[in-house]
Amino acid sequence: MHTNHTIMPKIPNLRVHIAPVGYEVDRIVLPAKKLRADKVILLVHENPSEDKATKFYQKISDMLEKLNIEVVTEYHDRTALFQIIKTVKKLIEQESGNIISINLASGSKVQAIGCMMASMMFNDDKNVNPFYVEAKEYLGFSGKAISKGIKDIEYIPPYEIQKPEERHIQALKIIVDNGGKISKKEMAKLALDKKLIVVNAENQSQATFASLDKNIISPLENDWNFITVEKKGRTRWIQITEEGKNAAEFLI
Repeated sequence: MHTNHTIMPKIPNLRVHIAPVGYEVDRIVLPAKKLRADKVILLVHENPSEDKATKFYQKISDMLEKLNIEVVTEYHDRTALFQIIKTVKKLIEQESGNIISINLASGSKVQAIGCMMASMMFNDDKNVNPFYVEAKEYLGFSGKAISKGIKDIEYIPPYEIQKPEERHIQALKIIVDNGGKISKKEMAKLALDKKLIVVNAENQSQATFASLDKNIISPLENDWNFITVEKKGRTRWIQITEEGKNAAEFLI
């Protein structure tokens, strides 16, 4: 994924819209105009040859620029839910300090789901506002935009989805970086090195494993189902689960 944009001076509290590009034009441009957006980040499929919506991008971009709205292009895989979430998460982090409005109506269903999930998981600064745009007229798809005008803009309450603590995300990254499987002994060493656990005891070895079990392994295994622990011979192995692999795609 990469971004093309025009550099502009850093201004606090910009009104930033994030909008997937689908078969819509008015449902991106008119809300940006009505809500006085300073910048619109357009989510565009990373492989234009596979995307029928690509032809709408230039029209949207031209219309926004005529309104003196900065246009940023963010390329992503519009078919992959977890990659959509990761992309929107990155943009939310990049635009921290600004007022972020996320358009749930302009792209595909999977993009809408990914955008909404990102809004609910990564709204730590309470500056993310997902919204839905009701079209004034629906035209059906015939190679042109599928709607015309806008009737209403409705903000959606971004109810929070719990996500793991940062230390649990970092622990998951350690497992991923080690190919999805790591011995408990090696995990304890790396967790200490990265200060994911802190041990101050005379019997440091025993205290280290106890802290690792309580503070890292138990939450990842029992609360999140991200890992399993299996004993083979004298070694206990920590292995990532399918749920852990999926979560790692957008958490790490």
